Formats: sequence, C-alpha cells, structure tokens
Amino acid sequence: MASNLALDDGLLALAWEVGGLKTKRETVNLALQEFIQRREAARLVDLFGTVDFDPDYDYKARRQDRS
Repeated sequence: MASNLALDDGLLALAWEVGGLKTKRETVNLALQEFIQRREAARLVDLFGTVDFDPDYDYKARRQDRS
C-alpha cells in the first residue's frame, strides 16, 4: 500500500541510525512492529489480576492423571 506521510525528519534519522537498518522503509516498518508489540504487551499486563481462580483446584491431582 503506497502512502504519502509527513514524517519528522529528525525522528526518522535518529530511528534509522539507532536501528542500523538499510532503508527508511525498513525503519518505519520496524518502528510500527515494535509499537504494536509494546501496546499488545501493555494490554496483557492490564489483564493481570483480573482472572478469578478456584482456591480448591488441585493441580497436583491433574499431574496424576497424565501418568
């Protein structure tokens, strides 16, 4: 998909340098991938503590079932 974006030249140059990539396109794609990974990880962190567990669940009994 072709796009025409107005990017901050300073940010792009710094990202390009820090990333050590060959092209601006690779730099922008990597930045988008890392952005998505961070947002997804943050969403998972928000889920911690929201799952109810059964205090009577015997996980050791499940181990016996696999033998």
